[in-house]
Amino acid sequence: MKIQELHVGMKVLHPQHGLGTVKSITENMAEIRFNDAARTIAPETSDLKPAEARTSVSGLEMPLEQFVEKVTRVLLDELGVQKPGDVVEQLGSRWHGGRLMLHPADQSLQAKEVPLDVFFHKVVMLRNNLRVLEQKINSHEKLSDADKVEFQQYITRSYGSLTTFNVLFKNKQDQFKGAE
Repeated sequence: MKIQELHVGMKVLHPQHGLGTVKSITENMAEIRFNDAARTIAPETSDLKPAEARTSVSGLEMPLEQFVEKVTRVLLDELGVQKPGDVVEQLGSRWHGGRLMLHPADQSLQAKEVPLDVFFHKVVMLRNNLRVLEQKINSHEKLSDADKVEFQQYITRSYGSLTTFNVLFKNKQDQFKGAE
């Protein structure tokens, strides 16, 4: 294995010493911590092999786990996906721990109770999905400008319909805005 293929923290497999973690790298040697001891090894002459999945994308080489984590994080950010705990930060403090009760007109049917933070998360996800849809429409190469304007009007009206939920938001800039 070439020294350039190693990075600090990388898991490697040595034929005699077993599984180890790279602790430091010099020009020709690597200090690797194995279960029994730390050893200084010349990777190019020792039959050292990576013990973790790797990927190479257009000349970019890094551990597969790190690559997937970075790609996933960027993808989730791009889609506007947030963890429920992140969304609760946008919820007005007076609503924290609150509940939404849905009572059917027919008294013989059972009411439905939903934690307000769960409901709020769904409202925010709807907003985020509308934003992504808006971006996709505006950047779509095959839609005419007239089509883009028409679809944008539907999105704007959807935002307007959702202004009812603005009371839940802590910050005014996070609220829904209809046509201006």
